[in-house]
Amino acid sequence: MNYPWHLYLMALIYIIAGIMHFVKPKMYTRIMPRYLSNHKLLVYISGIAEILLGIGLCFQATKNPSIYGIIAMLFVFLLVHFYMLSGEKASAGIPKWILILRIPMQFGLMYWAWWYLSI
Repeated sequence: MNYPWHLYLMALIYIIAGIMHFVKPKMYTRIMPRYLSNHKLLVYISGIAEILLGIGLCFQATKNPSIYGIIAMLFVFLLVHFYMLSGEKASAGIPKWILILRIPMQFGLMYWAWWYLSI
């Protein structure tokens, strides 16, 4: 099935983001909320999820379940975004205004994924 190029762009973004969990795991483990355990395992699991969901966007049989998975994943990732606002150490040196802008961006990404359910 041929989908619009921007759906494949979305798929590529998630695949690359997932791969980065394995290339630079420390970047992700340092922003994990302290109340979660086994940070490295969670980083790897989320990386695998991003890769699989990105690939799933490219096939008719898995596109819609992948979209729902991406929306759920982005919702869970809000935990990290809110945690990063909790203090200077949690922010990993990222300016607060950027951290605040990331929250509505998450909802924009959720909407972007949801939009493809009708295609």
